[in-house]
Amino acid sequence: MSDSILRLYPLPAREEPLTGLYLREGLRDHAGAEGEAFVYTNFIASLDGRIAVLRPDGGMTVPEQIANPRDWRLFQELAVQADVLITSGRYLRDYGTGQAQEILRVYDDPQFADLRTWREEQGLPPLPDLAVVSRSLRFPIPPALVDGGRRVLVFTTGSADPERVRELERQLGEVIVAGESDVDGGRLVGALSERGYRLVYSTTGPKVMHMLVGARRLDRLYLTLAGRLLGGSPFSSIVEGTALDPPTDLRLRSLYYDPHAFDGVGQIFVSYERAGA
Repeated sequence: MSDSILRLYPLPAREEPLTGLYLREGLRDHAGAEGEAFVYTNFIASLDGRIAVLRPDGGMTVPEQIANPRDWRLFQELAVQADVLITSGRYLRDYGTGQAQEILRVYDDPQFADLRTWREEQGLPPLPDLAVVSRSLRFPIPPALVDGGRRVLVFTTGSADPERVRELERQLGEVIVAGESDVDGGRLVGALSERGYRLVYSTTGPKVMHMLVGARRLDRLYLTLAGRLLGGSPFSSIVEGTALDPPTDLRLRSLYYDPHAFDGVGQIFVSYERAGA
């Protein structure tokens, strides 16, 4: 498998290795320097905008037609740099039933051994902490997710069941109310910043994306565009929710062409930063 990709922007165009592409960005050197957490996310999408499709049990999953090891490598490079990962109650439910895996795979997948070494050399904990966004609080706490002193913070609303809040506080130590009917992205990121988190990687779906973008707390978007049209419904796109008014402007930051994915069909790796940030 070729490791080369083509940088198209910023100019000049040139070949670069895929391995280490997002590590070379040095997120830890440049983000959150003034006390505010830097928030970034990543999606892979088909050309017709599908990031997730329905699975047999009713949940949503990345389409198998676009999932690929080259994109997965870059996902891991982004995850390994994070202090905390934003996820959802659904992820914990899926993890508890064996339908989801650990997000950062550096300890159970030999192909990412170099990323494990990188994280150790940075003096970081073995795994990033978790920030779980949930209104219902209907999820288990899988013991494997909290082994080794890993911290799990739960963000919920003022309408959450008080007894369930107290139960989770006994298990985890802290449940943070960050909104009345919905979790507010600004309050969530503010709470993480106050607790010393510098790099926040959102690994969940379009509703949390809407929450972060609507509060103008998403700093960078990484997007992989697979050269395939899928069709079909239902499906999820990058952002789902009420119309953003005004729209959120993103400025192109980088653009790479990977000609080797999908037997030569190819895919594009693009990143954007929030305009005015």
